[in-house]
Amino acid sequence: MWALRRGAKGAPILLLSLPLLGVARLLPDHGAGLWLRLVAASLVLLLPGSLVARALRLRGASATVTFGLGALGPALLLVFLVHSSIWLALVVLAIVAVSALPFALRVVSGPPAWDTLAVASAGIVLGILLWHVAGVVNGDALFHLGRVRKLDAFGDLHIRSIDEFRDGGLHPGYAFPLWHAFLALVAKLAGTDPTQVVLHEPSAVAPVAFAVVYESGVALFRSAWLGVAVLAASVAAAVFAPGHGGSYSLLAQPGTLDRHVLVPAALTLFFLFLRHPGWALALGLAAAGVEVFLVHASTAVFLGLVLGGFALVRVLLAHRDARSLAAGLAALFVPVGAALAWLFPIIRETASHSPSAEELRRSIAKYADELHVDSLHRYALRPEVVSRGGAVAVAGLVLVPLAALAARQRWAAFVLGGTLVILGAELFVWVFPHFADAVSLSQARRAAGFVPFAFALAGAAAVLAAVVGPLVLPVALGSGIGLQLAFPGDFGPGLTKGGPAFATWIAAVGGLAAVVVGLFLGRRIDARGWLAAAAVILFSVPIAVHGLWHWSPASARDAHALTPGLLTALRRDVPDRAIVFSDLETSYRIEGFVPVYVAAAPPAHVADTTANAPYRRRLSVNRFFGTGNVAILDRYHADWLVVDKDRFQLRPTWPLTYQDARYALYHRPA
Repeated sequence: MWALRRGAKGAPILLLSLPLLGVARLLPDHGAGLWLRLVAASLVLLLPGSLVARALRLRGASATVTFGLGALGPALLLVFLVHSSIWLALVVLAIVAVSALPFALRVVSGPPAWDTLAVASAGIVLGILLWHVAGVVNGDALFHLGRVRKLDAFGDLHIRSIDEFRDGGLHPGYAFPLWHAFLALVAKLAGTDPTQVVLHEPSAVAPVAFAVVYESGVALFRSAWLGVAVLAASVAAAVFAPGHGGSYSLLAQPGTLDRHVLVPAALTLFFLFLRHPGWALALGLAAAGVEVFLVHASTAVFLGLVLGGFALVRVLLAHRDARSLAAGLAALFVPVGAALAWLFPIIRETASHSPSAEELRRSIAKYADELHVDSLHRYALRPEVVSRGGAVAVAGLVLVPLAALAARQRWAAFVLGGTLVILGAELFVWVFPHFADAVSLSQARRAAGFVPFAFALAGAAAVLAAVVGPLVLPVALGSGIGLQLAFPGDFGPGLTKGGPAFATWIAAVGGLAAVVVGLFLGRRIDARGWLAAAAVILFSVPIAVHGLWHWSPASARDAHALTPGLLTALRRDVPDRAIVFSDLETSYRIEGFVPVYVAAAPPAHVADTTANAPYRRRLSVNRFFGTGNVAILDRYHADWLVVDKDRFQLRPTWPLTYQDARYALYHRPA
C-alpha cells in the first residue's frame, strides 16, 4: 500500500519548508509575499508531524497532518500548564522535530508519493483562486479571530485566557484551542497579523485538503483513479456548487477544517488500519480521533456514526474485518472518550444539551423551516435538507442503491452503512429528538452533511463503468448538466427550497434494499480504472462552470466594521486584557480585532452556558444604552466604553479618549 511502501532512503520533502520560510520572510507581507509566507509557515508547523510519521514508517499527507497536530496538542497543553506564551509551543515542536529527524532519516520509506504531490499541486491552484474570494472577516470568523489574536498577543496563557468574556466560561465546542493555536503560530512564523491568517489561510490549507481527500479515496477503493473521483466529487460539492469558494473559503475556521481535512485524514488511517493493523496506525488513529474532537467536538460524533454504520454493514455483508474494525474503532474513539470526560461538565452547563422546554421551543422556532414537527418531542429533519447540497448530493443519494452490485467491497459497506445511519438519525421523529438533545439541535442538523456523497458517486461511477463501459462518459456529462440546472443547491442560512425529497428517500429505502440484496449477491460489478474517474470529472464540469461563474467574495463588506481610527486608538490606548463595553455588534468586532475582553456579544456567536449567560448580557447592554446607568459597567468591571454614535445618542461623563464621525472611545475616570 502506498502509505506503507519502503524503498530507498531520502530526506523528507517537507524539510524544504524551512528555507522556503526564510525566503518568504524576505518578501513583502502582502500579495504574493503574504501567500508564500502563509504556505511556508503552515508547512513548517507540519514538519514535526511529517518526521514522526516517517519514523513510524507511515507516509502521506494524512499521517503528516495527524501527527503534526498531534505534536501541537501536548505542546499547547504545556503552554497552559506553565502559563507561558505561545512561543513555548513552537520550541516544543522544534524539539520533537529534532528528536524525530535521525529516526526519520534512517527509515527506508520509498520515493515521494508523486500522485499525492500532483494532487496537492492542483490544490495550490485552487488556493490561489481562493485568495480572490477572501472578502472580509465576518460572521463566525470574528469569533475564531478573537481566540487566535489572544493566543498570539498574550503571555501567561491558560486555558481560560482566550474566552471572549473575562468572567465567562469555556465554549464546549472549542474548549481546547488546538486549531486556533496552529493559526496563531502561523501568524508568528509568517510575521503577519492574525486577521490576515484567518482571512487567507484557506489558500494555504487547500493543497492539504486536496491531498487528504484524495488519500481517503485511494485508501478505501485501493485505486488512484477512484481517489481522483472522490476528490473531484468532493471539490465540486464543497467549492463550486455553493459558489464564492464554498466551504473551502472557510478552511481557517475549525468546523470547516475538521470536516474537509481532519475527517478525510482520519478515514484514510482507518481504512489503512483495516488492511494493515499495527501499533503505528493505531497511534495515528488515536491522535486523529482526539484532534477531530478537540477542533470541533460534534464532528467526532458524526464520524463515529458513519464508521459505526460502516462496521455493522461490513460485517453483515462480508463476514470479514470484524476484529480489525473493532480494534480500529477502539483506537479512534477510546481516547475521544477520555477527552469527552474532561469536557462533559462544560457540556452539561450548555442550554442546548438536554434543553428545557423553553429552550427547545426557541430552537425549534429558529430552525422551523428545516424541520418536520409533530410535537415538542416528536420532530425530525426534512429530507430536503439532506439533498440541498446540489448535483453531487442528489446524484450520490440516488445512486446509493448501486452499491448492492459490489456489496462485498469495503466501499459499498461504507456508502451503505454511513448513509443509512445518518438518515436513520435525521429523518425519524422517534430518533432525531434524542440525537438533538445529545449534540444540540443546531449541530444535529449538520450531520446530514456527513452522508458520504462523494464516495457514493465515485463507487456508482465504478459500477456503471463496468456495466455500460465508455457510454458512462456522455451519461455522466449529461447528468451533470441536467442536475446542475434542476437542482443547483440551496446554500443559504435557512432552507428556502431545499433539494428533492425523493432523492433522500431513494437513498434510505434503496439503501436498505441494497443491503438485503447484498446478502445474496456475491458477484462484484465495478471497474476501478480511469473510466470511472473520467465520468465523475465530466459530471463535475458543469458544477465547476457554475462555481467559477460565481467566483466572488461571499461577503465583500461589513456593515458594522470598525473605523481604522477606532482600531488604532483601541490598540494604542487600551491595554491587553482590558474589558471594553459596547453594543453587541461593535463588541463582537472589538474582541476579534483587539486583544481585549468584552462584556457581551451576539448570542448566536456565544456558547449558551451558565457562565456566559449571553441573553442576560444582551439585556444589560440594552439597559445601559437605554439608561446610561454606569452601575452596569461596574458590574462587568469595564474600564473602557465604545459608543456607536450612529445608533446611540448616549454621551457619558467619562473622559473622551478618541472619537471620529461614527465612534467615541471613553475611559473610566482615574
